[in-house]
Amino acid sequence: MAKNQHVIPKGDKWAVKGAGNQRATKITETKAEALKAARDIARRQGSDVVVHGRDGKIRKDGYGRDPFPARDAKY
Repeated sequence: MAKNQHVIPKGDKWAVKGAGNQRATKITETKAEALKAARDIARRQGSDVVVHGRDGKIRKDGYGRDPFPARDAKY
């Protein structure tokens, strides 16, 4: 099962951390860089991205997966 990727504040930087992981996968200077890295990882793994604000609260989630997934058509 693929792990969701969390974009979290880490001091004055931003980190990408897989759900349940002890360590960050990547630490970046900006939130935008962390978000891009998290999206790339999530797309490869078929998971989602959860974005946290500086206060640690979830701001957005749902990045990474195809916004228009294929559905089983039953016509």
